[in-house]
Amino acid sequence: MPHMRLTPEELAKEALDLPTESRALLADLIVECLDTAELGSIDQAWVAEAKRRRDDVRAGRVKTISASEGFKQVRDALKR
Repeated sequence: MPHMRLTPEELAKEALDLPTESRALLADLIVECLDTAELGSIDQAWVAEAKRRRDDVRAGRVKTISASEGFKQVRDALKR
């Protein structure tokens, strides 16, 4: 049986269904494998920011929250 490729949107939907630790590991793996030499300056800046944020979480400099709590905070902010 041939392997069907998922679109980026389908893959993201699948990834969002993973447990938190698995999503974090997947995000880390994706960021690490980006070849920034092939990216434009804006994308390079975003990769650097993603790595900085990852390092802040690993070092305990920031407190993480669940996606549902983050979305709730955004919805609440938009209501104001």
